Amino acid sequence: MQHELLNELLKITEEEEIILQNRREIKKELYTNQSNFIIESEKFLSKDKMIMVRQHTRFVDFPKHKHNYIEINYVYNGELNQKVGNQKISLKQGELLFLNQHIEHEIAACATEDIVINFIIQPQFFDFIFSFLTTENRISNFLINSLYNSTQNGQFLYFKVSEVESIQDLIKKIIMEIRSSAFMSESTVKLYMGLLIVELIKHADKAEHTEDYPVQHYLIVESLKYIDENFQKASLYELSSQLNQPHYALSKEIKKATNYTFKELLQEKRLSKSRELLESTDMPIATIIDQVGYDNVSYFYRIFKNKYNQTPKQFREHLAKE
Repeated sequence: MQHELLNELLKITEEEEIILQNRREIKKELYTNQSNFIIESEKFLSKDKMIMVRQHTRFVDFPKHKHNYIEINYVYNGELNQKVGNQKISLKQGELLFLNQHIEHEIAACATEDIVINFIIQPQFFDFIFSFLTTENRISNFLINSLYNSTQNGQFLYFKVSEVESIQDLIKKIIMEIRSSAFMSESTVKLYMGLLIVELIKHADKAEHTEDYPVQHYLIVESLKYIDENFQKASLYELSSQLNQPHYALSKEIKKATNYTFKELLQEKRLSKSRELLESTDMPIATIIDQVGYDNVSYFYRIFKNKYNQTPKQFREHLAKE
């Protein structure tokens, strides 16, 4: 199976054929609509998906750019040479590189045998990851600083894990599952990705990384975990009591680390959960509003429309038409 996949990935794509025949530069419009070179997830990832894999385009240098998503480079075969921030990295077969939205990198042209898989991951996918990141580690520091840090520090994590069989197996399962698009594939991919994060945490000693930026790690992780588990009735006062912190001090730390207030984080979680229920159940809208912790229907309609540009009823009707 792995040999068949490699043969498939070695084939020249249509984009690569054009590059080989006509020019040795990429067409930026395939990757972004912005004047700055910020690769957009919308070019590759449909709105209802959180994770996608895309084979890196060979035979051409990629100039300095950022992404509006979290990217993981994985070398399936060969190598990938790039400059990340000010550091040159030669990624070897089986190695992983996490890049957050705020770091620039430029990539040297890959040869035919260099097969690199790019994981395109929406930041909100990692919301649930915080529910089991109970100890301080490089990955949780990376995610908190990448997803919430208002200073927009560029960061990366470079994992030299080519010899770790459990990690290699999980990555290949994710690739195969996304390519197959079988029943329940999206849920399976999310599960595998969660397991991959756990395995990487267990092998954090094999990671090189940018210098960590200060964050009250324990307080923030516990706050995010509390919101995730108690969003229906969550309150800052209850959380501050559980963490033995003055509520005003905790509020300040949450705002400092995430650039959001406790109330804003809680609202985002409730809206995300309401959208999930609208998509996956036929539960009455009034029941959903109650399930996510609101008792003011008109207020919920207003914030839902402000977030998704349509009312809950319109959102569900649009889903039905699709």
